[in-house]
Amino acid sequence: MMNPLNRRIIDAWHHVARSGDFTALDGMIHEDAVFESSVDQTPQRGKAITIKYLSAAVMTLKSPSSEFVGEWSGDKSVIVEFKSEIDGITINGIDTIGFDEAGLITHFKVMVRPLKALNLLHQKMGEMLAAAQRA
Repeated sequence: MMNPLNRRIIDAWHHVARSGDFTALDGMIHEDAVFESSVDQTPQRGKAITIKYLSAAVMTLKSPSSEFVGEWSGDKSVIVEFKSEIDGITINGIDTIGFDEAGLITHFKVMVRPLKALNLLHQKMGEMLAAAQRA
């Protein structure tokens, strides 16, 4: 049986990803959180940038075909597998989520496959983040 804290982290992330309610992220992310992805080679450090990247990822990946297809948990981490389709390209990926004793997310890593899906995600997230920076 899954640790209740791990279950809470997975359920909270599912809620954000499905609902697009990014206000919930503020109470979920540690101030010193690190965000890593297959798209950006440099880890992004801090709560604000982590929320910015997670919000952009959810908005980019959200489609009627989006679904969570698996989950696993460890002592202070959970892995959530997802699948989505954008512009006819199937995207498969995992979110590796690390957290502290209080249940705040300290590390969020997104890995995506295949390469054409990664390239598409890179383009679409880049456009979204650039638009947000101009606003």
